[in-house]
Amino acid sequence: MAESFGTMLRSLRHAAGLTIEELSHASGVSVRAIGDMERGASRGPQRRTVEALAEALRLDEPRRTALSDAARAGRPRQEAAAPGACEPPRGVGDFTGRERELDLLRDLAARTAEDAPAVVAAVSGTAGIGKTALAVRAAAHLADLFPDGRFYLDLRGMDPVPLDPGTALSRLLNALGVAERRIPADEEDRAGHYRALLRERRCLVILDNAAHEAQVRPLLPAEGPAMTLVTSRRPLAGLEGVHQLPLAHLAAGESAALLRAIVGAERAEADPDGVALVADLCGNLPLALRIAGNRLQSRPGWTPGNLAARLGDEGRRVESLAAGDLSVAAAFALSYRQLSAPARRAFRRLALAAAPDFGVPMTAVLAELGPDDAEDALEELVDLGLLQSPYPGRYRFHDLVRLFARARLSEEESMSAQRQARRRMDDWLLEVATVAGRWFEPDYGAPPPGWSSLVELDSARQAQEWLQAEGTAWLAALRQAARVGEHARVVEVAEAMHWFSDLWMHWGHWPEVFELSSAAARATGDRAQEAVHLNYLSWARTYCQGRYAEGERTALRALELAREVGDVRQQGWALTYATWALWGRDDRPALETGLEHARRAAECFRLAGDPEGYAQAVLSVGNGLRRLGRIEEAVRHGLEVLERLRDPAFGGTPVIVAHAVGAALDLLSDGYFALGRWQEAADHYREALVELRKRPINRATAHTLTNLGRALVELGRLEEAREAFQEAQELYEASADTVRAARVAAELARLSPVATPGATG
Repeated sequence: MAESFGTMLRSLRHAAGLTIEELSHASGVSVRAIGDMERGASRGPQRRTVEALAEALRLDEPRRTALSDAARAGRPRQEAAAPGACEPPRGVGDFTGRERELDLLRDLAARTAEDAPAVVAAVSGTAGIGKTALAVRAAAHLADLFPDGRFYLDLRGMDPVPLDPGTALSRLLNALGVAERRIPADEEDRAGHYRALLRERRCLVILDNAAHEAQVRPLLPAEGPAMTLVTSRRPLAGLEGVHQLPLAHLAAGESAALLRAIVGAERAEADPDGVALVADLCGNLPLALRIAGNRLQSRPGWTPGNLAARLGDEGRRVESLAAGDLSVAAAFALSYRQLSAPARRAFRRLALAAAPDFGVPMTAVLAELGPDDAEDALEELVDLGLLQSPYPGRYRFHDLVRLFARARLSEEESMSAQRQARRRMDDWLLEVATVAGRWFEPDYGAPPPGWSSLVELDSARQAQEWLQAEGTAWLAALRQAARVGEHARVVEVAEAMHWFSDLWMHWGHWPEVFELSSAAARATGDRAQEAVHLNYLSWARTYCQGRYAEGERTALRALELAREVGDVRQQGWALTYATWALWGRDDRPALETGLEHARRAAECFRLAGDPEGYAQAVLSVGNGLRRLGRIEEAVRHGLEVLERLRDPAFGGTPVIVAHAVGAALDLLSDGYFALGRWQEAADHYREALVELRKRPINRATAHTLTNLGRALVELGRLEEAREAFQEAQELYEASADTVRAARVAAELARLSPVATPGATG
């Protein structure tokens, strides 16, 4: 009978005069592993281990060969394995991208060792993202690291009855060479036998399409040189000691490259724009891209542009992405069938959301769920890859998944149910938008006592965050209200946004908001209200769009309406908004007209008893004087305005008056700067900032900081100037004002340690 590996190893070690510890140190094989071998617990160690031991024992070639033969004889025989048992499926020759993931898997594979914890990686992602393709590619990519074989098993996680762990273990044991009659009947014994085999095998096991952690856990080895790669639509976050590898969609360039690889370079290069458009319409989803490429391959007469035209119909796009037995809709449907009833309802109805992302409250409203149940439904959708969660509390669809959800909604819910869900969502959005916007209105502030509607609006900051996060959604609801003739509601929402719009000037949609509200007021025949909202629209056209001529015309139309109804206050505002629009033209006749408008506006506000409006008008007078080059007169006017605003008897809303004080100080500073009185300019800019920060408007604060920086440069205080410019640049960038941010960046770049007073103007 041939000598066992353990007996042979012990005799060779004794002959070399080495202890187990000394052999371990010389070979790099652990003391425990050598002990297991010599006792017969480990009968067939892997080739690398045997080579390391032979090298440490300084064996000649005959004894080295004998030790290798004994190790090979100790390994389980492979005859019982069925031909091709658990053989990985055929890979695709045009596999594209995923270099980062393949590199990461190779790094993990390189860490495998006999005396170390087994390496397990879990690849997760939505249907069609390419999990199986990556796993099969990895099997080929890592072949050199796993000489004892690569095995694949589909766990059928999306089937109504997934593969049970006991059956999975039986198939894997059979593939590893264990005869059917030697496979234990008890599942735990099977798992133990499987782990024992993998403790000695340097092999790769792919467990594809896992249903959940409980299915996978018995199939994972505890230690040894094997590597296990699990794929699942769920993240399998409950598995311990597992390297998580979530898959994202392909980049646009990778998507185009995959299409080129499928259809051939010649066809792709003949229509590169069509290729890019098809990739975009497929949402960079690998399954959709492969189907699109296969459809083009089977239709030689089509160009990529022809296919893009067919995919352009959103109502048919998902169904059109089918070729043979490959179908995007079918892939999504497998996940959809796994959902609980509340999650299915939430999934369908979220297709009604107009915004690119949404939160728990809107889901609760649409799906008629409590907040906790809505969050559970959203997380269930994320787990199955039907939603993405880009950051905590927010969720979004992939474009194709949204279209699939829309199809499910159309198929499974009546038009009446859809309309009710949409109406419920729109009503909720407009109610919350109105309450949130009123936080910034002088006559309102915090929500009424006892108000609640699934969101917390306990501070102006929370209100601002909600309005910005849900901007696309409440704007869509406002458009719908305008379409169905809910004129009073449209006016109410826009009115609530009057002061808030200053804080979010860069949003880009204020012209549309106030166009809708002025049209709604006109539809009701309320000319006074129309004048108000035309004034708001004038502001939006001037400051948000830079369309100064339209801004002036709109303000003058508001002036005409205000005169018709005898509204002196709105006449004052119309003249003020017209003044601001005229400043954009920046020619002397326009500036002189604007100065006259501002003086008339101040008189209107005085007659109307409106201190806030009066403050704006008299500040506009000062600005008009400065713009016309009448600097000394502008400074005198600024001092008078500042004294008037600081008089306790002036009245008005404190925070608005404080802002006006800041603007007056800013006006004075500009005058001092123009006169070369740098220190006075810098001092007043700093005072202005204190007041302006009480109601911070990024662009206004950034403008003052920029001018402060210029004054400090003139004073030679370069470090202070740099700090002012840097803060101004950050505020402009936060406001998406890239033009002004670039100008400030240029001023920063011009600063040098050797700059001297008077060096810049």
